[in-house]
Amino acid sequence: MPTSSPSAPGRLRVNCFTVSLDGFGAGPDQSLASPLGVGAESLHRWFISTRTFKQMFGQEGGATGINDDFAARGIRNIGAWILGRNMFGPVRGVWPDDTWKGWWGDNPPYHVPVFVLTHHARPPLTMAGGTTFHFVTEGIHAALHRAREAANGKDVRVGGGAATIRQYLTEGLIDELHVAIAPVLLGAGETLLGGINVRQLGYQCAEHVATPDATHVVVRKQS
Repeated sequence: MPTSSPSAPGRLRVNCFTVSLDGFGAGPDQSLASPLGVGAESLHRWFISTRTFKQMFGQEGGATGINDDFAARGIRNIGAWILGRNMFGPVRGVWPDDTWKGWWGDNPPYHVPVFVLTHHARPPLTMAGGTTFHFVTEGIHAALHRAREAANGKDVRVGGGAATIRQYLTEGLIDELHVAIAPVLLGAGETLLGGINVRQLGYQCAEHVATPDATHVVVRKQS
């Protein structure tokens, strides 16, 4: 009896990652009160106004147009996510307990398996809406392998933060990177591309379009 072959792995993508004009993807002094770092909330004005963002959180309304088109592309055909630990929460070091369950309440906006990079083990955390957080201590390659298995042929999205994206980018593992450049200066924080020769790694600009709140740039790995 013939057996079906496993699905070919989908792409590894970064979507809707916003940086300031001076290249920072997060501000300084990240904390529970300022999860994106001081001043960085203003980076995401383009995104939180879109219809796609509103729908992700069960809200009505929201703007359509170019910004919404990029927001919608960001969640299309995603079978799993990879996050750095800071994107999951503010807790540092050994988990004191299992109390912290993410920034998003009981029903996070992912609705697929999410693989969180950490140095400290923790049991999987199942949430409402189809999201399960898996905590991966073996590094970025192990997380990608597990995410691709879970995605079952769909794409895997690296949600951030900047340090996590930089690790996958320097290994040449990211197939497509969508960056939204906000007309904001942060002055300090976490740089996204600083010190990385993306051209030498084989990436080229494939798309760019501007709106009043962001300039959208798509960079793709050339085969």
